[in-house]
Amino acid sequence: MFGHLPATSLRAIRTGSWLAREARTNAPGSGRSAARWLIAAALLLIPFVAHAARAHLPYPRLAWPIEITGSQYVPVGWADIAGWNEDDHLQAFNAFRASCKPIAAQHNLPTESKALGISLRDPCRAAKAADISDGAKARAFFEAHFLPLRISRLGEGEGFVTGYYEPVIDGSRTQTDVYTVPVYRRPSNLFVRGVKPGAVGLPNKGQVFRKIGRRKLVPYYDRAEIEDGAIAGRGLEICWLKNQTDLLFTQIQGSARVRLEDGSTLRINYDAHNGYPYTPVGRILIDRNIIPKEQMSMQKIREWMDQNPDGAKELRRQNRSYVFFREVQLSDKDEAVGAQGVPLTPGRSIAVDKALHVYGTPFFIEGELPIESEQSKTPFRRLMIAQDTGSAIVGPARADLYFGAGAEAGRVSGRLRHNMRFVILIPKSLDPVARGHAMPLPDARPSAKIAKLFPQTDPLKNQKDAGKAVEEASANSAAKDVSTTKDTAKTADAAPVPLPEARPVIKPSRHLRRYRYHRHYRYAR
Repeated sequence: MFGHLPATSLRAIRTGSWLAREARTNAPGSGRSAARWLIAAALLLIPFVAHAARAHLPYPRLAWPIEITGSQYVPVGWADIAGWNEDDHLQAFNAFRASCKPIAAQHNLPTESKALGISLRDPCRAAKAADISDGAKARAFFEAHFLPLRISRLGEGEGFVTGYYEPVIDGSRTQTDVYTVPVYRRPSNLFVRGVKPGAVGLPNKGQVFRKIGRRKLVPYYDRAEIEDGAIAGRGLEICWLKNQTDLLFTQIQGSARVRLEDGSTLRINYDAHNGYPYTPVGRILIDRNIIPKEQMSMQKIREWMDQNPDGAKELRRQNRSYVFFREVQLSDKDEAVGAQGVPLTPGRSIAVDKALHVYGTPFFIEGELPIESEQSKTPFRRLMIAQDTGSAIVGPARADLYFGAGAEAGRVSGRLRHNMRFVILIPKSLDPVARGHAMPLPDARPSAKIAKLFPQTDPLKNQKDAGKAVEEASANSAAKDVSTTKDTAKTADAAPVPLPEARPVIKPSRHLRRYRYHRHYRYAR
């Protein structure tokens, strides 16, 4: 640590060290001379202290490389991404531009610390100013403003995707003999800590409570209690559906188009949940050996529930989570609105883990999916934009692909449970290679000359050596004499650990001895 000090500071160190030694060895009994020597040594060391203060100031605040919890990532070249050049980047650019509106509207820093932070603002400004009308220009835009990183969960090589869609189901504004299952809006006695009761779109994770009296909070009703009428008759019904299976799949997807009896369409979106974690009913059917894992799909689940009404009721209640909705003013031509607050784009929007990723982040997803049929392996190589989230979407390389509305979108998304390769596009301001070059390095090692003048011992190493010697002595104790073991342990304890100097023995004066004698003699009597 002294290799970069100037010669004057080195001389001060040597002189100060010599003066300190002289003060210890030649100090007279009175102590005044020793004090003078120590003061002189301290004055000579002032330049060194001042230089050390300048040389070892805290490191400046630097932009550290990005860190996405639980993930591994590596920079890749655009040419190394399979299918990058063949994709229609204009569709992805339009979806990205839609995400830029809420990004630009943010005035305060995000409350949650995420790797990308507010770095998407720069590409969004460039996208707003750019005049892009073809795929080639759109691809050039992404290549100019982003850097690709292949990303996956720590220890894994691929990510995982599923699909979702917006169901189109029949319903009624009023309860009838056909439409008997209510779709509830958020109850007024539902509370989430840290969130205002009137906030739009409560988090889809975490505890939820209901209020009893003025202060008491208890967990909210679960699915079974709500299905049995725990909140019925309070005017919370938005509309009515034919059966509980329709409601369950609407809650899983998070939105729906309800075709009313008069021919109009009612649009509903996720608004809140009851606080219980989501339990996939498909996983339960697999664990019970009812549906093989390789055949699992939403269509298979619906078929089994339609054929087993009593079993379907018990299966639903295994998933204690329950979703409440709100009515949204959208036309039949408008797409569903994701958690970011922008309309989703079929085939380009994805739901990601909100705890890790920032809405608006582009992801290139590559692999093969059963899109054309259940057995097909259709190449899927697309640039997608993160615009939504879900309680089951957890991990750095986990995505739910949005396929639009209707029965066909439901068939395609319902059979997706596949491993895919993920590439996250990060703004160039977060270049991990450039940030790595700016990271501070440790202090230079001292020169051989300085190291010889100031030898340093490692007390931890001495302790390890001593402990090792004790362990070896204990291992051989059965074959050796007890006295030999004690000698070995004594040798181990004699490691070269610096000890403080012994206090000098000062004999009491004659007056003090006389006082102690008389005091002892008087109390002894």
